[in-house]
Amino acid sequence: MGKLGKKARKFAKKNLQSVLKRKRKIKSTFKKKASKKDQRDAAENEEENAELSTRRNPENGDIEDLSLEAIFSEDESDADEGDVDVDDSGSDGYLSEDSNCLPIAESEIHLGENGAATKPSAQNQEILLELENKKKKLSRLKAKDPGFSKFLESHDKGLKSFRNENAYSDEDERSDDGMQSMDEDGPNVYKNKLLTSSAVNSWCHLVKEQHNASAFISLLNAYRAACHYGAESTGILGSGSGPRILDCETFCKILMFMLREADDVFREMLGISSNCKRDTILGLKNNSKWKTVRPLIKSYLRSTLFMLKQATDSEILAFSLNRLRASIVFFAAFPLLIHRLIKIGVHLWATGEDTVSFHSFLILQDVASGFSSDCFDICLIKMYKAFIGHCKFVEPALFKHLQFLRNSFVELCSQDLQRSSNKAKVSINNLSRILQLGLRIKKKEAVKKICSWQYANCIDLWVTFISHYIHDYDLQPLLYIIIQIINGMAILFPGPRYLPLRRKCIEWLNHLSSSSGIFIPVTSLALDVLEYKVSKEVGKPGKDFNFSSAVKLPKRWLKSRNFREDCVFSAIELLSVHFAQWSYHISFPELATIPLIHLRKFQEKSDVESLRRVVKRFIDVVEKNIEFVKKKRDEVAFSPNDQQSVEAFLQLEKCSGNTPFTQYYRSVMEKAASRSLIMNGNISFLDQKKPKRKRGQNIVDVRANGEKVPEKSKVDQAVSVKDGK
Repeated sequence: MGKLGKKARKFAKKNLQSVLKRKRKIKSTFKKKASKKDQRDAAENEEENAELSTRRNPENGDIEDLSLEAIFSEDESDADEGDVDVDDSGSDGYLSEDSNCLPIAESEIHLGENGAATKPSAQNQEILLELENKKKKLSRLKAKDPGFSKFLESHDKGLKSFRNENAYSDEDERSDDGMQSMDEDGPNVYKNKLLTSSAVNSWCHLVKEQHNASAFISLLNAYRAACHYGAESTGILGSGSGPRILDCETFCKILMFMLREADDVFREMLGISSNCKRDTILGLKNNSKWKTVRPLIKSYLRSTLFMLKQATDSEILAFSLNRLRASIVFFAAFPLLIHRLIKIGVHLWATGEDTVSFHSFLILQDVASGFSSDCFDICLIKMYKAFIGHCKFVEPALFKHLQFLRNSFVELCSQDLQRSSNKAKVSINNLSRILQLGLRIKKKEAVKKICSWQYANCIDLWVTFISHYIHDYDLQPLLYIIIQIINGMAILFPGPRYLPLRRKCIEWLNHLSSSSGIFIPVTSLALDVLEYKVSKEVGKPGKDFNFSSAVKLPKRWLKSRNFREDCVFSAIELLSVHFAQWSYHISFPELATIPLIHLRKFQEKSDVESLRRVVKRFIDVVEKNIEFVKKKRDEVAFSPNDQQSVEAFLQLEKCSGNTPFTQYYRSVMEKAASRSLIMNGNISFLDQKKPKRKRGQNIVDVRANGEKVPEKSKVDQAVSVKDGK
């Protein structure tokens, strides 16, 4: 190959990637190293510029970064630390071990003279580091020489039994609660032993009649074995070091007795009442009784939490949650267990059945109200994330459960409206950013994130929150933002396939208007439903479709006869709700004038007689109400500037509710409710009972009106199921 010419060399020097890469490398070697301060300032400037560019140009931001679940990740960082329980080393074992010797993790926190927690001194920290190094050496020695480790364990058992004997006897002699002293061997007698029904009955009798301490400790060990049954080798065939349970009868007796009686026994040992509060428990930390009872309470609470995490039977879970709620005040002495309780409670609240979810919410409510404000924030954030994560996909069977989750979350917010409103503001602003990005770029990912159950249920959650507490707290800024978001959703999805989503938007606006007393115009959104272009080739009536479980209609539904009926019925229902709120207002004639003009045009154009009759009746009732309001308005003597007189206009008639439009509104709502019940009943029946058919055999769909519609093929059925999701 010949030598390159002058122009070729000049072009290669300027444009070839290898040459440019070599230039950058040489340049970086001669570049002066900046100081740490200059690097920090440069990094801060880059972050500020990136944030400003993201605010000015949301297109540059990734839609995946705007997640509904991750907005509180920074606020919850402290809460997640509680999930890693550093107390797991020794205190979760059986009480046969030295229960008065605190683990290293707990001994790092010391109490001063006034009961306040103080950090250990430098000398103590050095001692703790030495102990940790010795533990590591012993673990390595145990792995290297198993025989020597067995020799140490045999001597360690004798020392532990001696410590337990002295410790419990000394504590029982000093306490005045009437508990008897322990035997020489303590609960070590029952290790590696079979727990029979007769032994458990004798312990229960000793605890209830004689207040025997060693029997109660043996029951606590048996209770731990029962709670860990299946998760550890504690069964009848296991080879663990703990007690082994003989049969189901013994298992049930242990659980039932401890869940029913443990709380009363603890309160009797401490000498506290059943209605004591958190401060009472914290005040017992320097008491000698507390030092004796503390490991027993901790063992009971940890075993119960472990069982709640592992159990699957709803009756056991509901009963355990109910009994654990009675002892919830004892969690004040164990901050790490509070975080574990919140985590388990939120999981059962979101995923459990009706009774389990209800009892879990009661525990979360008690934790949020009875402990610190940080616990309230943790409960609120975790419940919000659980709700958002649980409503990604909505089915008719789960709709009631989602309503319960929403209502219980809103009820929890009432305990601290200021903190709840701050969290609501963060979430609503995040919804607004996602919507702005969708309106600006209109990409598939952004539109899909907005037209989703997760986004819709998040709006529904905060609409319910604002509607409940708009009169108790200043939520006007949030009300304005949420109204703009709902209007933006309706504008972003104007097509006929988004009829369920538009209905939800109008229902939210009507709900906000009725709760706040502020006029929100929705007539244009409702009248747009009547103007949907329907195909002239109207087919047969389609399958029953539940609007409450969809945000988007399948394409085949647009060609069915049911779609035209649903459009008209939806518009009439939504306008009836809107007019019912303002039917007694002095400006109702002006409010209803333009909607009546559009309805008359639709009545003239419509070629379906049944739909024309529905619209005609609505027009007649609205005109009667207009005449009624005008007649009453002509009789008054005050001016429109008299605000108090305007608000008091027709209030007596509103309380009686005997006007024609009020009666018509009730009939419309009753028909809508009955139609929804029939639709839900048909869908649930079809889901439960799917007939089997042979090849080539058609399925006949029988509707509530008795009409039979044959199904064409398996392909149509698969398409309908796919679109209906």
